[in-house]
Amino acid sequence: MADKNTLARPYAKAAFEYALSEGKLADWSAMLSLVAEAASNKEVAALLLNPSLNSDAKAEILLEICAAKIDDQGRNFIKLLSEKSRLPLIPVIAEIYEAFKAEQEKSVEAQVISAFELSAEQQQLLVDALRKRLNREVSLKVEIDKRLIGGVVIRTGDLVIDGSLRGKLAKLAESLKS
Repeated sequence: MADKNTLARPYAKAAFEYALSEGKLADWSAMLSLVAEAASNKEVAALLLNPSLNSDAKAEILLEICAAKIDDQGRNFIKLLSEKSRLPLIPVIAEIYEAFKAEQEKSVEAQVISAFELSAEQQQLLVDALRKRLNREVSLKVEIDKRLIGGVVIRTGDLVIDGSLRGKLAKLAESLKS
């Protein structure tokens, strides 16, 4: 079977281009996020994969769950995905849509994993440095991992910056082995 990203990308691009043309990027982002969350639920995911349910029934399940937050175009989008047997791809579609949206808005989310809690000042220094390096607006998603011993690991897109003590010790150990 083809890669999920390959299958989901055309649908995410179509949704993005429609939302961009209508000036509804944030609305579609919220809608896709909600539908993706619903589709990721274990029980709902099982129903979406159930071969005994027809595509209309599967679409109605999602539309019932998310009825308050979906406009007519969103309903049509969900029905189209159902007809094409792509409802299980909604979480991937939402993720790719968010990447298109971030590219359009020249923003990026950086995952920062730190050994210790970062102060607001430290977070701002990281944001400023990343903004300068990436030429984009940066939002941080900070996580704590005591196993790093010290320092931080920053991930954004394809870029990984390992400034952790654990990473440096691993590199040192590797160089000593060779």
